[in-house]
Amino acid sequence: MIILALVAGLTLIGPEKVFAQDQPAFSQGGARTINSGLIKCGGWRSRPSAIGEVTAADGSRWTVPARVNYKKSLFADDLFNECGGKEFSSPSEIDLNSIPVRKQAGGIDIYTAYIFADNYFEFYVNGKLLAVDPVPFTPFNSNIIKFTAERPFTVAAMLVDWEENLGIGTESNRGASHHPGDGGFVAVIKNAQGVTVAITNKSWRAQTFYIAPLDGKRCLKITGGLRDSRACSSNTRTSRDGLLAAHWPIPKNWATARFDDHAWPQATTFSNDTVGVDNKRSYTNFVEIFDDPKTDAKFIWSPNLVLDNVVLVRKTVR
Repeated sequence: MIILALVAGLTLIGPEKVFAQDQPAFSQGGARTINSGLIKCGGWRSRPSAIGEVTAADGSRWTVPARVNYKKSLFADDLFNECGGKEFSSPSEIDLNSIPVRKQAGGIDIYTAYIFADNYFEFYVNGKLLAVDPVPFTPFNSNIIKFTAERPFTVAAMLVDWEENLGIGTESNRGASHHPGDGGFVAVIKNAQGVTVAITNKSWRAQTFYIAPLDGKRCLKITGGLRDSRACSSNTRTSRDGLLAAHWPIPKNWATARFDDHAWPQATTFSNDTVGVDNKRSYTNFVEIFDDPKTDAKFIWSPNLVLDNVVLVRKTVR
């Protein structure tokens, strides 16, 4: 049985039961800045990685763009990092023996993950946080993470499309002050013999937890586990007036192997051209890895690459 319900102007389409956790909290207007920038990296390519707090209409408080675990001790190792890090020009320059092995997930088999994220990621294996992106916003960077695990193991990542206008979901772009940015995440995982054991593709699960900017609530549709913002406008705005944001709480155990993600939609894949990486050396220097014809990793996200700003993804590697 399929029902249609309108809850505070939000279209909910789905099974007979509409669970409370599927109903978002809505905030309107900008957030209060609580951290003006997680990193200081000069140059015109660098945007401030600020953190803010916004209060929703129901009184709940939300950290935007996300509550992160940004610590230097967790920084992923560099493939390409223009903020004082390493800048390899090709995979052949990487000395894998010099990359430290992260052992928090247990096991003795060694794996290596190669990652490009637009913009920020936190990388988990079996619920253990192994690494975070050292450059939350821009300039665009890429990373390598060596870790131990025993198959099967669960890989999970929190992905954040950062924002300049906190709580609004927009950034400056080509003269426009309120342009909705886009995201994207690609990863390749190899074993100690260099054999690819996992790539990002539509077999991953992906769920959305923060959507902005929204002109209203009715364009947002929830169908079963899908939080679908594709009917909402992704046009550049001239003002923040009246713009809304939708927020969902992140489950505490979402990154663990035992977490039940069956209700999460499959990840949506996007082309390199759609994500816009052809002019980014942090990606193009490593196409031998990311775009290997035999194991071509795809950019993944939720269905809306532009408006969905916080997305959690998961995959069990067997």
